[in-house]
This record gives sequence, C-alpha cells and structure tokens, in this order.
Amino acid sequence: MENGLRPGIRGEMTHQVETRHLASEVGSGLVSVFSTAMMIAGMEATAVESVQGLLAPGETTVGVHVDVAHKAATPPGMRVRFMSELLEVSANGKGLTFRVQAWDEAGVIGEGLHRRVVVDKEKFESRTRTKGDAAKAPGTDAK
Repeated sequence: MENGLRPGIRGEMTHQVETRHLASEVGSGLVSVFSTAMMIAGMEATAVESVQGLLAPGETTVGVHVDVAHKAATPPGMRVRFMSELLEVSANGKGLTFRVQAWDEAGVIGEGLHRRVVVDKEKFESRTRTKGDAAKAPGTDAK
C-alpha cells in the first residue's frame, strides 16, 4: 500500500449541534433533534479527514456505503464527538472500511460501518460532468 493507508488509522472531530443540523431543518423529520443525516455527514467527514493526508496528490475518497444505527437523540446546543477507525484496506489499496461512532455529552448516539473508495478527483468529477451532459442531450428522457 504505497499511499500509507493501513488498518488502525483513526480520526476524531467534534462540533456543536446547531439549528441547521436538526431533523426538522434538513427535511429528515419533524422533530428538533440532531438529524441522522447530519450524524452520518459528521462520521463521513471524520473518515475523509483521517486519510486525506495519506493520499497521492489529486486523490480523494468517495463514500459508497453506510450501515449506521442512530441510537439516541441529541438536542440543540450539545457537543457531538465523531470517531473513525480504518478497519480494512482492500488488496488494491482503493477500498476502505471504517468503524464510525458518535457520542454526545450523555453517551453513544450512533455507530456502524462506512465504506469509501480512493479515486482520482478530476477523473471522477469529469465522468460525473459527462453523465450530466449526456442526460441533458436532446432525445434523452432526463428533464
């Protein structure tokens, strides 16, 4: 694994739950608690940050799978801490499996697995632009 990716790499970050993170604000529910979507986004961000510095110039990772349980509600104003640990790197060095967890000031609020793939950022974005352009072409069903 030339890029330095190896099991055991950990990441951690924290943030305070604000109104913009609530389920009622992001459209994932009607309650005013930390949304599952924002919890997963924090988990993903922690995984990204933990390995980004080990990748070759021009490379990044993209999320491809999330299997997470949201176990407890968190009110606005509380701090949430996220942790990721790289559990496995595929044989080709591109597939990454992370354990992810989140805690608020009262305890565990979520945990699970997250998979990411190492990609060349420009090539990945170029393919996506091409897909978008093809969908807009005359004669396609895309609107």
